[in-house]
Amino acid sequence: MVRRALILIEGHPKGKSLLYVQAAKRLGLHPITLAADPAQYDYIAAERIEVIHVDTDNFDALTRECSRLGEMYSIAGITCALEKFCAITARLCRYFDLPGPNPAAIERCCDKFTQRQLLAEAGVPVPAYRLVLDGTDVKSSATQIGLPVVLKPAVGSGSRGVRLCNTLAELAEHTDYLLGGNHIWRSSPRILVEEFVQGPLYSADIMGHEVISICDGEYGPHPYFISRELTYPAVLNDDEHNRIADVSLSCMRALGLGWGPTNIELRWTKRGPIVIEVNPRMPGPPCPQLVQLAYGVDLVTEHIKLVIGDELDLRRRHSQIAAARILLPDRDGILDWIDSSRATAMPGVAEVKFYLGPKTPIVRSGDVRDCIGHVIAASPSRGQTKTILQRAVDLIDCSIIPFPAEGMSSEVRI
Repeated sequence: MVRRALILIEGHPKGKSLLYVQAAKRLGLHPITLAADPAQYDYIAAERIEVIHVDTDNFDALTRECSRLGEMYSIAGITCALEKFCAITARLCRYFDLPGPNPAAIERCCDKFTQRQLLAEAGVPVPAYRLVLDGTDVKSSATQIGLPVVLKPAVGSGSRGVRLCNTLAELAEHTDYLLGGNHIWRSSPRILVEEFVQGPLYSADIMGHEVISICDGEYGPHPYFISRELTYPAVLNDDEHNRIADVSLSCMRALGLGWGPTNIELRWTKRGPIVIEVNPRMPGPPCPQLVQLAYGVDLVTEHIKLVIGDELDLRRRHSQIAAARILLPDRDGILDWIDSSRATAMPGVAEVKFYLGPKTPIVRSGDVRDCIGHVIAASPSRGQTKTILQRAVDLIDCSIIPFPAEGMSSEVRI
């Protein structure tokens, strides 16, 4: 009997692809990863995953490889975990007549300027914004919008290159960073200057056209926008929940989305919910684990079922409060050792995970790459969950050795 294979385009360095691999195996599928640099994904060796080296930016190379695999396996579906590869994966699904999203809709959504335009034209509330192609118009755009502003690349993910600029000096400094060769551009440089929208942060997880969950969150310290804590479900009254859900579904219609997972970030302001960003993919860890703990819905498994053409089951099976703290280092250096045994043993702690091992260099960049791990807790009440989470974080010890010119080693609490 020919084995049914699930093809994964690239992996995810913080564990989302591992969730896909494990779920695929539970569904009786044979996961195969196509990657340009397979060595960067530790789980491939640990899970003994079939992996093929291929240029994953090259559509023709991917079609040839998938065609070759189709001679040995029954290709049940093709998917990916990184936003960078969502559009090319959608094109592959269309090419091989497999279930998948609309490639044009994915490409439009991944361009933040085009996304902003389409949302604004549809009447969806978004921050004020301007697009600039070089450094000459950044200052005038920021002046028109009003400081502080957020400066970000028009294409990208993981908050790479995203900064809050409170002054003209900070604006000039970050413009120089983006255009001076420090930021890696996948295409011609295009910068968004955006209004800094303030208010409670929320995130909606959608599958198809169904809002599965809404969480509240908080970022680490500005000027960066790195998730620091997430709690499912968010504390909302019925009207607030319905308004966020309605705005989220309006985004789907405006962008032509509605197949598979989508994640939408919003801020609640005096004007109500303002859409910060629409991501045409499932959020990264620890969000899928939190949704499963809070509601009993396995988003990863249900996404794979959609990818292979099976019927979904998005029914909630239970209700509890699940929260996660993202672990962020407070200095650069070498991660010498980690001791999380006491935190892991605490009742109510669902997971303590580090994304890197001892002796790994840490060089903070102000984006998602700074996240070195997470702690997840769950219980029947919000207060209890928050208490468990904080106690677990306090019980984690690690040592970061400063780089040679910076001094001696020191123990830190994250």
